[in-house]
Amino acid sequence: MRKIFGKSFLLLALAFIFVLDVSGQITSGKIVFERKTNLYKKFKDDDVKDWLKPEDKNKVDMFELYFNDSLSVFKPQESDLKERMSWATSKNTTFQNFNTNTTLAIKSVWGEELFVKDSVKKREWKITESKRVISGYNCRKAIWKMNDSTRIYVWYTDDIVPNVGPESFCGLPGAILGLATEDGGLIYFAKSVEDTKPPIETLIPKTGKNKIYATAELKTKLEKDFGKNPWGKAMIRELFSW
Repeated sequence: MRKIFGKSFLLLALAFIFVLDVSGQITSGKIVFERKTNLYKKFKDDDVKDWLKPEDKNKVDMFELYFNDSLSVFKPQESDLKERMSWATSKNTTFQNFNTNTTLAIKSVWGEELFVKDSVKKREWKITESKRVISGYNCRKAIWKMNDSTRIYVWYTDDIVPNVGPESFCGLPGAILGLATEDGGLIYFAKSVEDTKPPIETLIPKTGKNKIYATAELKTKLEKDFGKNPWGKAMIRELFSW
């Protein structure tokens, strides 16, 4: 009888611990990201240091990611502060619907908003044993080989269940809280995480009567319009790098 009681108590305790662990995971919420862009590395012209002051080398932009188990919206954080060098980086809005496997992005091109609809991008991730803590969450490092010369490093946590992340990044066993290009030219890090139920449906971008482009269609248009200009090349490279 004592052995039976002991086993039953152990099973009950384990079940209780499991419930606590699952209930402690976040399934919806809001993550605030800080993005740092090294403009010396973005604009690789030889004379970049002649017109870009050292104090303006790193540009900081803030974003918000709202998510639940099937939807996510990544958008620039609204601010009344006057922004220095607003032209130097793009601030896109990305909506992803994981039920329909679709992405709708609003890409900012020199003040004009262009709408792009596509499928959720699939990336082949290599998960490593490297770990670090971001915003209080234990994260594991994963690597995506973007092309023959560039790798993207991310850190994700399975304490946040939905496989969401900054921009259009997703596809890991949890939320991405950190992202960096191999050369450190572009870095995203979560500054805060809120366990809440955001009204994501009200944040979905409204297309109105705007033209909806496919990714390849918009890239072809921009290359035709701006591809011969160094600034245009940099803009196109940034918009379609992911």
